[in-house]
Amino acid sequence: MTGVAQATVAQPAAVAAQPAAPLSTTTRRKGLTSPLRLRIWTAVVILGAVAVLAVTELGMSRVRSQVNVIAGQAAPQAATASDLYFALSDLDAQLARLAMIGTSSTFASDRLDALLTYQRRSAEISADLDQATRAATSDADRATIRQLLDQLGQYRELAWQALAIEGEATDQVAGKLPAAAAGYYGRATDLMHFQLLPTALRLRASSQETLDRAYGDQRDTGIVSVVLTVVLGGLLVFALVLFQLRLLRRYRRLVNPALLLATLAALGLVISASVVFLDENSRLQNARQNNLNPYLALTQAQAVSYDAAADTTRYLISTNRAYFQEDYQAKSQCLFGGGTCGASGDQLEAGLSVLAGGPGSSDAQAKEVVDRWSAYQRDHDKVVSLVSSGQIDAAVRTLTGISRGDAAFDFAYYDAAAASIAARHRQGFEGSVADARSELSGWTIIPLVLMLAVMLLALIGVRPRLAEYR
Repeated sequence: MTGVAQATVAQPAAVAAQPAAPLSTTTRRKGLTSPLRLRIWTAVVILGAVAVLAVTELGMSRVRSQVNVIAGQAAPQAATASDLYFALSDLDAQLARLAMIGTSSTFASDRLDALLTYQRRSAEISADLDQATRAATSDADRATIRQLLDQLGQYRELAWQALAIEGEATDQVAGKLPAAAAGYYGRATDLMHFQLLPTALRLRASSQETLDRAYGDQRDTGIVSVVLTVVLGGLLVFALVLFQLRLLRRYRRLVNPALLLATLAALGLVISASVVFLDENSRLQNARQNNLNPYLALTQAQAVSYDAAADTTRYLISTNRAYFQEDYQAKSQCLFGGGTCGASGDQLEAGLSVLAGGPGSSDAQAKEVVDRWSAYQRDHDKVVSLVSSGQIDAAVRTLTGISRGDAAFDFAYYDAAAASIAARHRQGFEGSVADARSELSGWTIIPLVLMLAVMLLALIGVRPRLAEYR
């Protein structure tokens, strides 16, 4: 009995001394406690981080490329086409001045000024055409530029024929062209208005379409990138939060520091990248609306005003004065209310009213420019009255005078105000685009750093749990 009792008493002690049995395969497979499931969750987080990295990097790269296209190609191409049209308009205006003044010694200084301006505009046109040729991206644009070059060559030949014949006259009076010179001059100015300027309008319209496409591509890329970043980034954040909740439920810990940091990094990237995508769209759209569009419209209005002012000179030297009076009135009305301006078919949407919008201008400045143009209109009416009464010499003096109340002074006064506002709009656009480029400068590396951090933190966060199964 004693032996049996001793054996019975000793049995629990032996059982207690035995080591605890390891977790069975069934137990390890429950919930998130198995190494396999921990590794799957970690892999999901890493793949999600890779997807977000790819979306943000690709989106930023495309936006950066499209901003460069807008700033370096599309916008300069539109500006060049607009400047070309303006320079052509003034080239013909200077030819009209040269034809009106002729070889009269009384107006020798005015002739020199007109000649120098003609040569400067001619050089600007050559430079604009050269730049347009380099920037052209379609066969249609290249064909248009070749056509412009051919037409410009014909125009210059006719212009210099007219001036050469005029220069040979010994008894010329200002305001009266020799018949042969008038013939060449008439053909030159007709070529400008019925061929050169309409061809330049086609190039300007094409450049505007290119600009529209560039802006549309950038806007679409920004929107798509925001959607993908928010969706994929949101899924990554959700996966990280869910991962942490599962670990919390199993291990009874309030938070996993590494996974918390990973969640904050992912959330930070989603928010900041989305803000950048949206801000790029906003910056570029505002730059176009507030600065580029007003600049292009003002350059267009300036070209029309130069052509209208040249009509005053053409009225004086032409035998078909009624035509040029009607043409002037159409262009002047177009400057105020928009519409089709003269034979070239130029279409102004708003005229000089664009001066009132955007940074760099104000209602007071717009009113000042309009008032200065109104002063030139009074000069035009005065010239028409003098010519109608046969006072050609007085009309020429009114056109070339440099005192307030003379056409040359009042037009230069108007043009200086309009050009100043146009220059500020162009500078404003360039500044806005520079800011847009600067905002993207750090985004080559930011997504990579943050998503690598998310991957590394996920591995660090799960490592202690995996170590428990070794």
